[in-house]
Amino acid sequence: MAVKTRKKSGGLGETVSVIIQALLLALVIRTFLFQPFSIPSGSMRPTLLEGDYLFVTKWAYGYSHHSFPFSPPLFSGRIFGSEPERGDVVVFKYPPQPSLDYIKRVIGLPGDRVQMRDGELYINGQVVPRELVNQINDIDITEMNRPVDVYRETLPNGVSYETLDLAPNSIGDNTREFVVPAGHYFMMGDNRDNSTDSRFSVGFVPKENLVGRANMIFFSIAGGASALEVWRWPAEVRFSRLFTWVK
Repeated sequence: MAVKTRKKSGGLGETVSVIIQALLLALVIRTFLFQPFSIPSGSMRPTLLEGDYLFVTKWAYGYSHHSFPFSPPLFSGRIFGSEPERGDVVVFKYPPQPSLDYIKRVIGLPGDRVQMRDGELYINGQVVPRELVNQINDIDITEMNRPVDVYRETLPNGVSYETLDLAPNSIGDNTREFVVPAGHYFMMGDNRDNSTDSRFSVGFVPKENLVGRANMIFFSIAGGASALEVWRWPAEVRFSRLFTWVK
């Protein structure tokens, strides 16, 4: 009996050890390499939809204390830092409440002057080219039960992406000129008329609030369904979006 007890104890100890090692490995991967992130709102439509699940690369801009779960104040600033590029889609901590994760596109870099005039984006006094390319009549993409205009913007560095124009002369179509401070970024959603971003309460985003760059959609489900509701997958999974790159 004593021998059997030792074997059972050894087996339990090995199991606990394996579980701890797996948890530590998952923590390292989440902290330093990749973090899964789900899209909770429509502010980045049509690029990202509610129900998209992304991989965010954590090393893209180096590491701050926000790189760790629960953002422990281990140090200030960033280590191994690199600058985001204009047009990157970035997950960051919401400056007024850093416990919240937001995802937007980098529009303004430190020192830039950013303004919206009559629905057109201006950077450093120059209008960003904007071309009407399509209309989308798909409520899953636009959240509107009507056709919505789609514009393609091309930033000064050549990054190009689509934006939605839900309504003319909306509150964010005309703004003051924002001057981006050193060490901060100006973020905007692609769904320009339905995005809480740097034009509003988000304000300028400090560099240390950056969590990582959105790279790949690995899963996507429509209809407000959870990824755990597997019985809804056949009808609701957006198969065309699986394992696609975020642009």
